[in-house]
Amino acid sequence: MIRCLIIDDEPLAQNLLQDYLEDFPVVQVVGVCNDGFEGHKAITEMQPDLVFLDIQMPKINGFEMLEFLENPPKVIFTTAYDAYAIKAFDQQALDYLLKPFSKERLKQALDKVLNENHESSDSSIKSNALNREHLSGEYLRRVVVKTGNRIHIISVEDIAYVSADGDYVKIFSEGKHYLKLTTMGDLEKMLDPLEFIRVHRSYLANILEISKIESYQKENYLVYLKDGTQLPVSKSGMVKLRKALRI
Repeated sequence: MIRCLIIDDEPLAQNLLQDYLEDFPVVQVVGVCNDGFEGHKAITEMQPDLVFLDIQMPKINGFEMLEFLENPPKVIFTTAYDAYAIKAFDQQALDYLLKPFSKERLKQALDKVLNENHESSDSSIKSNALNREHLSGEYLRRVVVKTGNRIHIISVEDIAYVSADGDYVKIFSEGKHYLKLTTMGDLEKMLDPLEFIRVHRSYLANILEISKIESYQKENYLVYLKDGTQLPVSKSGMVKLRKALRI
């Protein structure tokens, strides 16, 4: 028996999938969730074998939800958008069902689950969306950070700067800072280079937060942000700043 959870914000899609699954006695639907927060809680409590997961949902999307799971279950994405297929399979999704899909197409996806179970009983998705190369063709407009039992959603325009902190990055936003497990290099790829400049190997600065740039030693510079924060600027960082600011 495959215990599955449906996470989708569209009632019609939920109902159709449940109707389809009634014809597959090997599958038991243990719950239906309307958004990523409900889905995260249900996965943690129910420990399903399989999740049918929508991508575009309110609050947090499907990729962001998976990021917070230490041991994610197997996932079949169900979405109306084909633009995320590469990213989904990059995260080891078992299948990607493009709405509206047929019962036969669902059967093909479930066959993959059965084959996966037969070949290995320890095959789970290891996902960290932010730590993978951005493949959907869009830059991040928000960053999601988990602190204890709280999930913070930070708009990128509210980020003043980011600093490296060991295996983490420290995101500074509106007078607060948040730790996220990822690298500066991976985060830099996800942010629009017209908005965020890698001024130093350890710092990313929001270009709109820069108030001035000053020289303090020969060929050495400091960036001053609007809140008074001073960031060092490397030679390569200064080249990027000159190009971005056209100076």
